[in-house]
Amino acid sequence: MKRFLPLALLLGLLALAQSPGAKLYSANCQSCHQATGQGLPGAFPPLTHLDKVVQAKGGREYLVHVVLYGLQGPLTVEGKAYNGVMPPFRQLKDQEVAELLNHVLTAFAKSKAKAFTAEEVKALRAKPLSPQDVLKSRPPVK
Repeated sequence: MKRFLPLALLLGLLALAQSPGAKLYSANCQSCHQATGQGLPGAFPPLTHLDKVVQAKGGREYLVHVVLYGLQGPLTVEGKAYNGVMPPFRQLKDQEVAELLNHVLTAFAKSKAKAFTAEEVKALRAKPLSPQDVLKSRPPVK
């Protein structure tokens, strides 16, 4: 038992060291998109391609809408087809949505895009969308 105490302490300290966005990802997204952001083939798409999305015209708005309002319908990501449902996370505060997206973009997509802000999320929250409408707004990415 004494041998495991230092390991437990280390794991506890690592959990405390997580960024707010990483904690939000672990609590809300990881079960589907996995700890690595690679998703599950055929079920949940990877998040590693999101730099292409955020750089596309309308991409920033689309990503905020995905988190706030969910996503439903057929989707092709990196040549692979998906047709599932992502639940909305409207309960997250504007700052939390920004932190979550910033974590995903830096940790998995290795994006250097401008950071999302709570103000940006608040402005986009003003016009609610259905998950199907969010899908229709997805910018084309190659």
